[in-house]
Parts: sequence; structure tokens; C-alpha cells
Amino acid sequence: MDTTHALRGIYVPLITPFTPAGELATDALESLAHQVLDDGATGLVALGTTGEPGALDEAEKAAVVEVCTRVCRERGAQLLVGAAGTATRQVVQALRGLDHEVTAALTLVPPFARAGDAAVLAHFRELAAQSPVPLVVYHIPYRTGQQLSTATLRELAELPGIAGIKLATGAVDPQAVELLGAELPGFAVLGGDDAVLPPLLALGAAGGILASAHLATARWVELAEAWRAGEAGRARALGHRLAELAAAAFAEPNPTVVKGVLHAQGRIPSPAVRLPLLAAGGAPVARALEVLAAVD
Repeated sequence: MDTTHALRGIYVPLITPFTPAGELATDALESLAHQVLDDGATGLVALGTTGEPGALDEAEKAAVVEVCTRVCRERGAQLLVGAAGTATRQVVQALRGLDHEVTAALTLVPPFARAGDAAVLAHFRELAAQSPVPLVVYHIPYRTGQQLSTATLRELAELPGIAGIKLATGAVDPQAVELLGAELPGFAVLGGDDAVLPPLLALGAAGGILASAHLATARWVELAEAWRAGEAGRARALGHRLAELAAAAFAEPNPTVVKGVLHAQGRIPSPAVRLPLLAAGGAPVARALEVLAAVD
């Protein structure tokens, strides 16, 4: 796949479906991948947090990436793959295993270490130098424990090999406004907090990586296209409904509610997740289905 394509639009970080016996359901994964692409998603994300990669063994991870790669190849879609690790050497090893068909690697700001802005820059310089594919920086400070300055984010944007950022700060804050207002050629800002994506698109975000885009995929795509076309009235009304859907989808830890809805729709064989997660309760799933019906 040509990795020079700009990152734009809606990317779905696929859940990992399991059978009722708790095994990897690759047929369901493949079907789900085709469904979201049929509904207009730009691409898929394999082994993102939504896919529970920490609960998968190496063979299961390889199977997930193989399915997603094959589907994206067949469909001419973009593929992002999560490259996880708490230390730079770990992430480099994960990156070296990526296939040339991967559009970009989604790489988390180092969690737990709180190493400081200068160290984060050094970390990503090393990753970019070693990676066979471009990188998308995943900035989610309420999980990593480190809030990067806007100046550091702009420096990251200027590093060779950095294609964009998944920005998940939990709010439309001054940092997001400044970053979206900057001239950063070849660098895409993708929203990563589902409920906050509508205003980020209004400010110029290139798209989003959204767990709730498993649900109402076509409506999320419509929202991104409406803002791109300058159709503010249509986008604003749709954005309010989709933000409500996002809130319902995250009423319990991700991806439990999304899996519950997908199972209720008959799209995956079970709502099962693996520890340390527990399956969502019936009420949050019912609420998400209710909001989804209104959106559709």
C-alpha cells in the first residue's frame, strides 16, 4: 500500500471479537472490517486499545493483523497498526515487524514513565529513524500520565516520519485549538475522543480514530465530509446526535458497550471481553442501542 496517502477521514479501531468459548473469531473480524469499509471508513486500526491487544497472545495478534491487512489490500483502504510498549526498545521491536502494506503505526506517548517533553521527543526521533512505516503519535495524557506542551507537539509534527497525531486530551482545550490552527504540512490531526470529535472537525481536524464508529459508521463519515464541505448547519445537528452516541458507547469501559451492541445486532458471535475487563451490563447496551436507532 502506498504510505504517502494523506491521513483523512474516519478510522475504525477494530474490536477483537471472541467466540462464546472465548477464542478469537477471525471470520467475524473480517466481516466487521468489510462492513465499516462498506459504510465509508477510510481505514482500519488493528491492535489499538479498543482491540484489547494486551489480552491477546502473539499468535492472536498476528492473526488480527493478517486479517486486517488482507481486507485493506482487497479494498484499497488504509491500515494503521498499534505498536505498543513502555520502553523505546520494545516499540522499536514491534515496529520492525510491520509489513510494508501498513499505512502507519499508531505509537503511544510512553506511558507511566512521565519522562518529560525532551525525552518524548528523543523517543519519537528514535522510533521514526527505525520504523519501516510512518508514525501516528497517540497523545492521551489521562492514560499516559504526561501532558505534552503545544511546542513539543509542533516539534513532533516536524520530525521526518511522523504522519500525524491521535489527539485525545478529553477536551477542546487551548492546545488543540492552537495545534489545529497551525500550518503543519503533511501532518494530520485526528481526534481520538469520540464525543469531542464534532468540535475538533469544526476547527479543522483531518478526521478521527473512533471506537464508536463501529456504530453508525456512515453517519460519522457524513459528519467529517459535511465539515470538510463547509455545511455547518447539517454538521452541527449531526454532531450533537453522534456525541450522544459516543457518550453512550463509553458509559462503561471501552470496548465493552460497543461489543454489547455489535452482539445485539448479530455482527459478532458474543459480547465477550477478556480480563481485566468485564462485559457491559444490559442497561448501558440498551441505552446505546436506543441512541443508535435515533442517529440512524
